[in-house]
Amino acid sequence: MRLKGKTAVITGGSGGIGKETAKLFLEEGAACLLVDVDQEAVEKAAEELKSFGTVYAVQADVSNDDDVVRWVKTAEEKLGRIDILFNNAGVEGKVKPLIEQEVEDFDFVMNVNVRGVFLGMKHVLPIMYKQESGSVINTSSVAGFIGSPGVLPYVTSKHAVIGATKTAALEAAPYQVRVNSIHPSPVNNRMMRSLEEGFSPGKAEEARQGLEQTIPLHRYGENADIAKLVLFLASDDAAFITGAQYRIDGGMAAN
Repeated sequence: MRLKGKTAVITGGSGGIGKETAKLFLEEGAACLLVDVDQEAVEKAAEELKSFGTVYAVQADVSNDDDVVRWVKTAEEKLGRIDILFNNAGVEGKVKPLIEQEVEDFDFVMNVNVRGVFLGMKHVLPIMYKQESGSVINTSSVAGFIGSPGVLPYVTSKHAVIGATKTAALEAAPYQVRVNSIHPSPVNNRMMRSLEEGFSPGKAEEARQGLEQTIPLHRYGENADIAKLVLFLASDDAAFITGAQYRIDGGMAAN
C-alpha cells in the first residue's frame, strides 16, 4: 500500500502502459482518474479496473487547453486533490524519412507528446504547489536520448520532454513537488505493432526480431516493467528524486 490515501491522474489511461500503471496504483491504495481521447476505450478501461479500487474515466484531448482544464476540474471534483500526475499520453507518428514527413503529421506528434505534457503540468502544478507536495512523471522514451531514422517527429518530441521535465523540476522544487521522466525502450504493446509495420510493411515480425537485437537484454519491455518504475517515482520511496531521467530500456542506450 505504497500509495495509500493518494490520488493519481493518468493520461493515455486506456493504453497498455497507462492501464497497467492504473492497476498497480489501485492495488497500492491510490484512487485514479484515467484520461484518454478515446471515450469508449477509457470508460472500458475504468470498468475493467474498478474491482481493484476507486477509478474514474474522462474523455479529453491532452493537446487541447480547454479539455485539460476540464479534466483537471473533474479530478479535483472526483479525487479532492492530485498527488500524482502520470503524463503518459503519446503517439508514434508515421514512419517516413524526414524529407517525406508532412508538416501536419509533425505538428500532430508534437502537440500530443510535448504540448500535452506542458498543458498537464501547467494546470496541475498550481494544485500541487498549494498542497506543497506531489509527483509528476512524464513519459519520454529511449528515443529521447538517441536518434532513430524514419521517426523524426517522435524522436524530436521525446527529446523535448527531457527539457520540459528538467525545467519544471527546478521550478517545482521550492514547493516540494517532484518532476521526473521515464524512458522506455520498445514496449510490447499497440504502439510497437504500429511501428513494426511502419518499419517493415508486411514483415512486422522481422522488424520486431531486428529491434530486439538492438536491446542488450534481447527483449521488449512489458507494460508491467514500466508501471513498476512509475510506481517507484510516484511513491515516497523517491522523495529525494527530481529532475531525473530514468531509462528503462534493457540497456539499449548504454552504447
